[in-house]
Amino acid sequence: MAEKRAFEPIEVASRDEISALQLQRLRWSLQHAYDNVPHYRKKFDDRGVHPSDLQDLKDLARFPFTTKADLRDNYPYGLFATPMRQIVRVHASSGTTGKPTVVGYTQKDVDTWATIMARSINAAGGGPDDILMVSYGYGLFTGGLGAHYGAERLGCAVIPMGGGQTEKQVQLINDFKPTVVMVTPSYMLVIAEEMERQGFDPRQSSVRLGIHGAEPWTNEIRSAIEKRWHCDAIDIYGLSEVMGPGVAQECVETKDGLTVWEDHFYPEIIDPDTGELLPDGELGELVFTSLSKEAMPVIRYRTRDLTRLLPGTARSMRRMAKITGRSDDMLIIRGVNVFPSQIEELVMRQPELDSIYQIVVDKDGPLDSIAVNVEFRPAHLNASPAEQSRVGAELHHAIKSYVGVSAHVNVLHSGGVERTIVGKAKRVVDRRPK
Repeated sequence: MAEKRAFEPIEVASRDEISALQLQRLRWSLQHAYDNVPHYRKKFDDRGVHPSDLQDLKDLARFPFTTKADLRDNYPYGLFATPMRQIVRVHASSGTTGKPTVVGYTQKDVDTWATIMARSINAAGGGPDDILMVSYGYGLFTGGLGAHYGAERLGCAVIPMGGGQTEKQVQLINDFKPTVVMVTPSYMLVIAEEMERQGFDPRQSSVRLGIHGAEPWTNEIRSAIEKRWHCDAIDIYGLSEVMGPGVAQECVETKDGLTVWEDHFYPEIIDPDTGELLPDGELGELVFTSLSKEAMPVIRYRTRDLTRLLPGTARSMRRMAKITGRSDDMLIIRGVNVFPSQIEELVMRQPELDSIYQIVVDKDGPLDSIAVNVEFRPAHLNASPAEQSRVGAELHHAIKSYVGVSAHVNVLHSGGVERTIVGKAKRVVDRRPK
């Protein structure tokens, strides 16, 4: 096992110690939710369970799930477990579908979150000697402030750049010499593209570490970032409903999945169709229960993310594998289940193609159709129409062979696919009638 670089002793505690702490905190969290949130009291009562029924960690499976619909039905403050005078921060999702989901934090919650994020940056390979540029969006989105408070808690010098203004991102990297950048993986590649356009080589920059989250990404994207920047590219996972970034963090020693900070977030894997609990190692939907949140505890929150729970390596706590897709964004094309990450892997296998791509789903008469728009890498910008046709045919064949659907592939020159300016990449456009 690689040397452990723990920020806090609990990261390398024994499994017995971790389980005992989880049971203690889980009992508190269930009681806290039951006593202070009418929604949870009703759901528990309807299910016929009480917090006192939790005698073992496995008993959690008896309690009802929480979904995003529950958060929206209780908009804005219905799931808060503390009075507003104790709330010091409110965040919310982007609200792209329906009402935004709102989360609140007490001062203790903010302090806990900062410590968890400091732990995460440390596990990724950052430290007090680093200059860290936060290029996640600030505001209602949890990414910017979550990363910012954690970096300060760790002792980094923080550059609060925020998202967008790509030319300025390049200027600050050149002038301020950050050693760590926290940003979505897709935008990290956009910054590299702009840097190269200006005549700079990202591999010669000060950046030695990128910490990337807020969207699913594959190991092929990791390889592209590390090659383009000559840095370590490390995964971070979180979601605002559970806390924000820092729920789980990949360790630089191993780069083998995300260590779940199990002393604050209890993970389960369930069958997304039946809701039944699955054993560690099996693929299913990730569910989280908060163990220490005061303002807004969440009980068995269905994330819709598909992954596996694995034994710990660089830390004692369990890992989760990279997200392979979502149980609710799976595309069904002519009866075939398709995850965008499957197509991303095939795009990244072709050396001529860049990581900038978009999947467009539409109707061709009564049948579903799928198109993949993807760009050449900069080294192939002068490619001939014949080469475009060849590369497109190869990707079409790969998608047909490995995914099982026929996709119309459009290989475009630089700028042909819409870029991400701030936040998450729009990887899928579904134009089918709802």
